Amino acid sequence: MRTGKIAALLLSGVIAASVLTGCGEIDKNAVVATLDGTEISLGVANFAARLQQAGVDDFYVAYFGAEVWSSDLYGNGTTMADTTKESVMQSLFDIYTLKAHMADYSVDLSEDEKRVIADATSAFLNSNTEEALGALGADQATVEEYLTLMTIQKKMRSAIIADVDRDVSDEEANTGAYSYARVSKKTYKDAEGNSVEYTQEELGELAGTVEAFAASAKEGNFETAAEQYGYTVSSGTFTAADEKVDAAVLDALRGLEEGGLSGVIDTENDYYVVRLDAKTDTAATEQTRQTIISDRENARYDEVLAGWKEGHTWDVDTKVWGKVTFDNLFTTVVQSTEAVGAGTEQMEPTEQ
Repeated sequence: MRTGKIAALLLSGVIAASVLTGCGEIDKNAVVATLDGTEISLGVANFAARLQQAGVDDFYVAYFGAEVWSSDLYGNGTTMADTTKESVMQSLFDIYTLKAHMADYSVDLSEDEKRVIADATSAFLNSNTEEALGALGADQATVEEYLTLMTIQKKMRSAIIADVDRDVSDEEANTGAYSYARVSKKTYKDAEGNSVEYTQEELGELAGTVEAFAASAKEGNFETAAEQYGYTVSSGTFTAADEKVDAAVLDALRGLEEGGLSGVIDTENDYYVVRLDAKTDTAATEQTRQTIISDRENARYDEVLAGWKEGHTWDVDTKVWGKVTFDNLFTTVVQSTEAVGAGTEQMEPTEQ
């Protein structure tokens, strides 16, 4: 079905460019799940599910076609729609659990926050067609509840991770920079661009060629030698115990001085020649520091939330939840602020 363009405001930074519409309405007051007997409405769950669908429709349909939501895309025996709905329901379990524990961290919503949520909800409702809002089951109460939940989740996460240790030593964060040429020992491209496996004889010749390349690079310039041999020099970063870098490459880098070039590094699938560009890359080191802090925060948040969830009973009414379907598609159309209004985008439902 095609019902025209639908404007969607960015809801106070909580929701990013989403649009909602559908074929037929649902009973938004139906109970889709309970947390220890506390009822969760289908309207809120449906709203969350359709937002997620709309946010990725452009990407999924472009790569996988219009039937993506009814397809078993990952071969796990379930459709993309059902996979997404399962994810949404687990997220709701998380958020309603956080809501139930607000008192544990003295978290509440200020009157200013409630007013912002109410205003953002009104702006959203005023910016979408009645047809779209009706199909969504979106009214002031439903959208306010959703935005309230998003705000609670954000505030609870901040409270939970507030005392995480953010002191990361220079040694732990240190990240070096290197350049490398990698030559596959498995396949090569023939004149027509086809991938061809090496024969044993060709592998013997390849070993000699790579050795010659490494010697040429040491005598002259790494990039120039690579170009002469038809290889590509790439760049990367590494930490002391980097699991993303081959162990043999990492070991070779540890033994180099800045600007130093390795010999041929023989790994299971590839030959490498590497150059240590910097023992400490300042920007990469700071990024690693922030990643370590973020990992600590995520670990704390996940640990606390998982512990709480073990103490709650979450029941889903699969019959009610089954009424939510992804039976139309959406296309995001970015408009100028003069045409649509500051901080807005448009999304156009397309026929399926």
